[in-house]
This record gives sequence, structure tokens and C-alpha cells, in this order.
Amino acid sequence: MTTTVRIPAGWPATEDQARAVQDELRGRVVLDEPGPPPGTGRVTGVDVAYDDERDVVVAAAVVLDASTLDVVAESTAVGQVPFPYVPGLLAFREIPAVLAALEALPCAPGLVVCDGYGLAHPRRFGLASHLGVLAGLPTIGVAKNPFTFTYEEPGAPRGSATPLLAGEEEVGRALRTQAGVKPVFVSVGHRVTLDTACAHTLHLAPRFRQPETTRHADALCRRALKATATGTAP
Repeated sequence: MTTTVRIPAGWPATEDQARAVQDELRGRVVLDEPGPPPGTGRVTGVDVAYDDERDVVVAAAVVLDASTLDVVAESTAVGQVPFPYVPGLLAFREIPAVLAALEALPCAPGLVVCDGYGLAHPRRFGLASHLGVLAGLPTIGVAKNPFTFTYEEPGAPRGSATPLLAGEEEVGRALRTQAGVKPVFVSVGHRVTLDTACAHTLHLAPRFRQPETTRHADALCRRALKATATGTAP
């Protein structure tokens, strides 16, 4: 079932308003909780897809059993894109749809894995942190590229990691999820430590570079976006 997204009242309309919201919410990020142990409970992947011609965004949430990585629930949400494309402010385009997809789930999501950034963000408040604060959930970001940050190449074996750096500040880690394959870039969102975030990412990526949470959510939101164009159920 696909939920229709309603943009919250007072949602930022300008870059200045969005940055003010980031400044207000950033202080609520919790960094001193270890987070749920990898392989326990449930873990949920979220992702979005866009139809730029129709100004539509679709979000998907897919819940996995954290032990077996089997899918146990999923939901989608569709709505109009609520904010223009501005680097560093992408969360304002995605959060209403992602929150709606999470709220439509029939079970608690557990840890939420975002295809993007948490503290590894120029303003230290990427999608994973923003979503975590608003939803009150433990969140991590697992991104495909290092954004504006620097890192040394991790060792070739699976599990090798190096700091993702903003100057001398570690904002995340480059993590090798598969031997000899390009690393992913893990950062804390909310209520999880970086060590725990990396352990979850490795557990969720037994066969491929990307975590299974991201792979399932990406596939579902693409199917749902196609369905909105054809008028069929996702």
C-alpha cells in the first residue's frame, strides 16, 4: 500500500529557513548511545526516487529481520517534492516522504539505514541525523561516495576501514564491505556509535557492496515510482 504524503505545516520554503532548522535540530543529535547490537531485532532501509518531470518523490521503507536479513514488512509513500534541489539540504526534499513511509509500516522499524549521510555532512546534519531526530529512532548513513571529505584507501580485505575526515575531524569511515571492492562511507545518524554503525553495515552486506537494507529499499521505491506513472499498485 502506498501512502500519500502531505507536506507538514511550516515546512521550510527557502534555503535560509532550512539552514535555521538544521541549526535548531542539530543540537538534539544523540551521540552517546551505543545503538542496538548488530544482528538483533529489526533493521529498516529507506530510500527515495524522483520523477523530475512530474515533480514527484516516492519513498520506500523495507524492514528486515536483522538476524536472517529476510524481508518482514515494507511500505511506500508518494508526494510532491517539497523543496528545491540544494546541495547540503537534500533532506528537506526527502524527509516528509520517508517519515510517511516509516509511519505506514505495520511494525516498529528498529535501526534505520539511510542511503546517504549523517554526521558526514558539511553542517554535520545530513538525512540520517535529521530523520533520526524527528523520528526518535537510531539511524545510520551508508553512502556511495565520500561527499566533500577525504580518506585513505582502506586495506583490500572485507572489514577494512579508514577515517573519513573533515580536516582532522573524523566524521565517518570508509568501510570495505567486500574484498577488493570500492568502500562505502558510513556515518552516525542518531543514537548509534560509529563502531556500531560500521558493524551493522558489515552484517547487512554479506554478499554485495551495498547493505541489503539499501538494496531492497532502492528496488521498492523504483517499482513504486514506476507504478505512480502507470496507475498500477507497486
